[in-house]
Amino acid sequence: QVQLVESGGGLVQAGGSLRLSCAASGRTSSRYGMGWFRQAPGKEREFVASISNSWSGGKTYYADSVKGRFTISRDNVKNTVYLQMNSLKPEDTAVYYCAAVIGNNYYSEIAYDYWGQGTQVTVSS
Repeated sequence: QVQLVESGGGLVQAGGSLRLSCAASGRTSSRYGMGWFRQAPGKEREFVASISNSWSGGKTYYADSVKGRFTISRDNVKNTVYLQMNSLKPEDTAVYYCAAVIGNNYYSEIAYDYWGQGTQVTVSS
């Protein structure tokens, strides 16, 4: 069992930055690939970024909409995954969810085994 708790959301102006954190608990949490998804009002949840576990090289994957602006990273000592978000746009406004996956399908939300409760990110224009 893995528990995930997100933090770091808030209100920021367009062009600003935020860093989201996802604290994972559970002795085997380092085995999991980790991902960030987001859901805007009235829209389906969508993939944002993911990172494989360290045994798989910590490879990163990004949605086209955030490439070059967002960076995902993980600290296996702290059991924490981060999403650094720069050059934020109003269309980035959403609830951001952290999730853990034991397999290697990093893009599909149905592949993920555990989810956090989400953190709100609001970008004002």
